Amino acid sequence: MKIVIAEKPDQAAKLAAPFSFTKRTGYFEVKANSYFPNGAIITWAIGHLCELKTPEEYDPTWKKWKLETLPIIPDRFEYKVSKSKYKQFTIIKNLVKRTDIQEIIIGGDAGREGELIIRTILRVCGVNKPMKRLWISSLTENSVKNGFSNLLPEAKTKDIYYEALSRSCADWLIGMNTSRLYTVLLKKNGVKDVFSIGRVQTPTLALIVHREHEIANFKSEPFWEVEAVFHFAGRMLKAKWHKNNMSRVPEEKQAIAIANFCLHKNVEITKINKETKEYAPPLLFNLSALQATANKSYKFSPQKTLDILQKLYVKGLVSYPRSDSQFLTSEEAKTLPTILNNLSKIDKYKNLLPPPTNSILNNKRYVNEKKVTDHHAIIVTDQIPNLAKLSMEEEKIYDLVARQVIAAHYNHAIFSYTTIHSLVDKRAEFISKGKEQIEEGWRKVIYLSKENGSQEEEEMLPLLHENELGTVAQATVKKGATQPPNRYTEGHLITVMKTAGKHLDDAELEKVLSKTEGLGTEATRAGIIGTLKDRNYIEIKKNQVFATSKGMLLIEALGENSLLTSPSMTAKWEQRLSEIGQGHASPQAFMEQVKKLTYKLITDAHEREKVWAFDQKEVDKISANNPYQKKYKKEKTVVGKCILCDGSIIDHGTFYGCSNYKTANCKFSVSKKILSKTISQTNVRKLLATGETDMIKGFKKGQKTFNAHLIWDKKEHKVHFKFPQ
Repeated sequence: MKIVIAEKPDQAAKLAAPFSFTKRTGYFEVKANSYFPNGAIITWAIGHLCELKTPEEYDPTWKKWKLETLPIIPDRFEYKVSKSKYKQFTIIKNLVKRTDIQEIIIGGDAGREGELIIRTILRVCGVNKPMKRLWISSLTENSVKNGFSNLLPEAKTKDIYYEALSRSCADWLIGMNTSRLYTVLLKKNGVKDVFSIGRVQTPTLALIVHREHEIANFKSEPFWEVEAVFHFAGRMLKAKWHKNNMSRVPEEKQAIAIANFCLHKNVEITKINKETKEYAPPLLFNLSALQATANKSYKFSPQKTLDILQKLYVKGLVSYPRSDSQFLTSEEAKTLPTILNNLSKIDKYKNLLPPPTNSILNNKRYVNEKKVTDHHAIIVTDQIPNLAKLSMEEEKIYDLVARQVIAAHYNHAIFSYTTIHSLVDKRAEFISKGKEQIEEGWRKVIYLSKENGSQEEEEMLPLLHENELGTVAQATVKKGATQPPNRYTEGHLITVMKTAGKHLDDAELEKVLSKTEGLGTEATRAGIIGTLKDRNYIEIKKNQVFATSKGMLLIEALGENSLLTSPSMTAKWEQRLSEIGQGHASPQAFMEQVKKLTYKLITDAHEREKVWAFDQKEVDKISANNPYQKKYKKEKTVVGKCILCDGSIIDHGTFYGCSNYKTANCKFSVSKKILSKTISQTNVRKLLATGETDMIKGFKKGQKTFNAHLIWDKKEHKVHFKFPQ
């Protein structure tokens, strides 16, 4: 018998769905069939069932954060079972050790992370049985059956496990050591907070802080533009003063002089340029592109988009969500006509299908075997969705993916651009620009959805010809000012992380990052942004990303030239990790380099500390807002003397209880919230003093709302309601 270990419960359910099965506690028992002649067990992890041990689990002296214990480098990295997931781990362990289980099928998501999750579980279980790998890009019934018919040899994906394991252990080393290092050093310098540092999160934070400085240091400069309205025999033309490809005038006096000079003068059309441009349909989505689009269209955070996409994947409606490719292989391209035919049965796509092009099989813009790595672009599957059963958010993401696939089968959008050059009184140059849509093409598909934004209205220019004469009817001066760089949105930040190589001075390293995935991977970028939020390094306000005082101070502490703030270290790591995944580099050699780097980072930090000179106000603000400080140092409020003993009644946050509950087993306790109503300290003081609270209004029970006093029942040792007569 074979056992399949999926990454998540809902994924396991999809793998079992094509077969007859019985659901057991923690697994599905599949009956014998042509794919599993002896039947099969399909069980599941719950994401990472196992995690790397904490420092103190290797050595108790590593528990306290001290400079003397650094660097922390275990002789051998070990995993432990997550406490909250021990029950499911035990189920898997007992199943894989059954004597009738002869083969294990790794059924996690087809990628590095899925490989790491399942193989780590098996490593902790201590089993060594023959293994195969299920590698599929969607969870439709046909895809699942085809995957089980074409299982990969276990050795074929072992290298990407070593890649994921190396990444995990290396990130642990850098994160554990540098986080402790800078937290302790900054505490010595008066900054009382915990600082988390990571190979990907810190250079990402550095990009945000750099933009913050650009905005803060930006000095807005005023400028003026001269706008005019020309009349040509009843036809009107708007134009803007132009000289040497510049339309901005640095001084108001000069702009006013130009406007006054032009008013009521003759104007002549000196040149008309027409240019036709074709715009190809957009590429298919990878995860980053979809996250950026969903953020722009619907303000969805990258993590929210990934979560929604994962639900659609599990429902069998879209292909594998964490893909970094925007291309298809010819095999996937062959399925698109069927997919489009199925989409045509959905009302909202009927008038878009069939498309002008029946197949993109021979279109290299979309079909390129060499540009498909582990997974092809994100596309909808041949399974027809019941849109009524999708949430509004799921329908929006499905719609984005579906339209991108449909648009790929449409013609180019064609526009005609016109530039009219005018000369006022043979001295002042003006330019008018406009465009005209010649062929709508793929824009019919993308812009049909109102949420995506309707096509913007373009300036329509009148029909004129060269050497035509007219007069200046109006000439006005418009004031403007230069604007600072825009803040990143979450969607833009995903794109910036992916293209982080552009920020490197080293051309070779830039090339490496562009070949790999920039900062982070398709699967981790949304999580990295979430981590920066959780660590209070950044804030998101109206979809804009702001660096906090804490985030800015950390980057200041690290310095501009730190390896921890530059994408260069990540570039080198990603290059080597990619080589490990391809079987061209040694994981052991890579880890030795990371250990050496850990020593260097510690030395660099001590040197960096010598030049620190922080703004004391910012230091005090960060220390005052330290959640760890608040959590452990907050004094609990005493609200009065206990009715039952001589103890003190304390506000514990969620209830009022006696200080003698341990020593004297005192049972006094009043919940802080009763029937949706918060009981104030003032009322508890009154209850303790008189046995009865004031009238409390707004208790809710079901659909009813009522007012009542609370009284203490001395016999039952609990509160009761006392209703007004």
